[in-house]
Amino acid sequence: MVAMPMATVENSVIAAASKAAKFWLARGGFKTTIINTEKIGHTHFILAVNPQKLEHFFTTQLKSTLFKQTEEITANMRNRGGGIIDIELINKTFDMAHYYQIKATFQTVDSMGANFINSCMERIGETLKYEIEMCKYFTIEETQSLQIIMNILSNNLPNCLARAEVSCPIEELNDDSSMSNVEFVKKFKQAVDIAGFDVGLATTNNKDIMKGVDCVAIATGNDFRAIEAGAHSYAAKTGKYSSLTYCSFDNEKFRFWIDLPISVGVVGGLTNIHPLVKFSLALLGRPSSKELMGIMAVSGLAQNFAALHSLVTTGIQKGHKKMHLSNILKQ
Repeated sequence: MVAMPMATVENSVIAAASKAAKFWLARGGFKTTIINTEKIGHTHFILAVNPQKLEHFFTTQLKSTLFKQTEEITANMRNRGGGIIDIELINKTFDMAHYYQIKATFQTVDSMGANFINSCMERIGETLKYEIEMCKYFTIEETQSLQIIMNILSNNLPNCLARAEVSCPIEELNDDSSMSNVEFVKKFKQAVDIAGFDVGLATTNNKDIMKGVDCVAIATGNDFRAIEAGAHSYAAKTGKYSSLTYCSFDNEKFRFWIDLPISVGVVGGLTNIHPLVKFSLALLGRPSSKELMGIMAVSGLAQNFAALHSLVTTGIQKGHKKMHLSNILKQ
């Protein structure tokens, strides 16, 4: 069992997460799986050259040079088990004339890795420029067409995913006397399914999820804005914006889960400086970055379960009005 630090001005978030935690504690609790931890960065550039010609240059000469020229930057990260996993040339000329990307894939172990990735991408951009200018393989016109637009990490994290889930027999699920367990499960799944195709509900659903995630991100000194951006990008991965949570059930068992793209760090940044961040990480038992990914996914799932539970039973305003009255009395 984990005591979860949450930093927010909205006390209803704490109440919802706590209610869901209490509910699932008696039903086996939350389970987490880290699906992958890959992060990416890009060098965006323009080069008026035949794509096959550039691909040949990349595979026969440039790729190995890029690895070599970044070895100084990646040395410490490689010693910790991370570093650059792969470097690819991406042809984007179908989107913009003469536009290409150098895409690098990273493992950053227990750091969020933004500064590390950006430093690597800047070195890759510098090396790309030098190698093309010095290479006799290209014509003068082709060389002069080169423009390095930018070198930057991406907050789109399709391969840096944490899964959190809950499950239990249907007969143990509903604690609301206004409807049967089967009625509750059907209505709950319908709500999740609607959020899977209706952009309006999906947006609200994901907002509730990120309320829970952001609280833990802020408390542990992580960049909640980057996490938000990555989550919403992942929600639109099919070309249409959708919910981040999913639900299934059969005759006996109910299952509710989330796949959350998330990049977090437990070293670097504020983790060793800010006293409340240090306290929060100590409260969590000094987790690894993978463990913190799972904890944040649990926070988002708990928040969403509590919100959907209220919406399909008593309605959201009953609890909100109760808390609002408490706030008024305190004032």
